[in-house]
Amino acid sequence: MSRSRGRIILTDEELRYAALFESVTGITPRDAIYDPEFNRVIFIVDKNFAPLAVGKGGINVKKLRNLLGKDVEIVEYGDDPEELLRNALYPAKVLNVSINKLPNNGKVAVVRVEEGEKGIALGKYHKNLKRAILLAKRYFDIDNVKIP
Repeated sequence: MSRSRGRIILTDEELRYAALFESVTGITPRDAIYDPEFNRVIFIVDKNFAPLAVGKGGINVKKLRNLLGKDVEIVEYGDDPEELLRNALYPAKVLNVSINKLPNNGKVAVVRVEEGEKGIALGKYHKNLKRAILLAKRYFDIDNVKIP
């Protein structure tokens, strides 16, 4: 990922993923992020567009998985770090998010989830947490996300 004056620049590969997403769902994504660690593409869509993007019974996600040969995840955009992290960790129920400054001028988000929801928030192999970290860094320059 590269940034230019606060704007996110997509790679050629990510632009192709975004175009394919639009052709399958009819929705223009805000962003398409390839995450090689989990062989997935994370699509960011505007608020309230996730259900349309997923499609009835997940049909669009299934179609995209088959076409891309990669896992496909759809996250609704958030205007602030708390909203984006809530969306990134869905379906875990987030109670609150606090952003703390670090001594090195970095930032860490501490996300508290409902009792018994930590496993959902983390995900298998911390896949959901890593998605949240990736999005927090990309959109709000937050270095890390912790779920105590």
